[in-house]
Amino acid sequence: MNSFSELITRRRSIRKFTEELIAPEHVELILKAGLKSPSSKNAKPWHFIVVEDKDLLEKLSHVKKMGCKILPESALSIVVAADPLVSNVWIEDASIASIMMQLQAEDLGLGSCWIQIRDRYNAAEVPSEECIKDLLELPMQLQVLSIIAIGHKGQEKALIDDDKLEWEKVHIGKF
Repeated sequence: MNSFSELITRRRSIRKFTEELIAPEHVELILKAGLKSPSSKNAKPWHFIVVEDKDLLEKLSHVKKMGCKILPESALSIVVAADPLVSNVWIEDASIASIMMQLQAEDLGLGSCWIQIRDRYNAAEVPSEECIKDLLELPMQLQVLSIIAIGHKGQEKALIDDDKLEWEKVHIGKF
C-alpha cells in the first residue's frame, strides 16, 4: 500500500477465500499488529487464538446461526478474546486489536472478515461464546468478542467510493 488512505479504501469484508495457505511470516505480522494495538491504560487484556485446523474451523462455523459459514474456507481464523478482569474497556481494546489485524491482512494483500461473537447465539439458542469456550478450552474469565477469518481473496470487491460517503452523518460543533 502507498498510503493509509488507500488501505482503508481497499479494505472490504471478504467472504470467499482461495485454498492457498498464508505464509508464516505474514501470520506473524498479522498477530504483531494485534499485539501492538493501543489499549486503555496499556492493559492489553486481549488473547488471540489462531485456528488453522479445518476440522476445528468447521466446528466453529456452527457457533452462530448465521455469519460463520465462511470459517472452513479461511486459511486461518483468529478468535479475539479478552479478560474483563484486566480492563473494564476490554470490548473497545479487543475491537481495536481486531481491526488492526484486518488492516495488516489487507496491507499484505489478504482478505478478512470480522465475525461478531459477543451477544450472538447458535441455532439451539446457546450463546456463541459458550460454544467457543468449550471448543477451544478457554479460561472461564475470558470473554469472546469476534473471530477474524483471513485468507487469500477468492473475490474482489469494488473500492469504497468517496462519492457515496454519508457526510450528513458528520456534525461540527453540535448535532
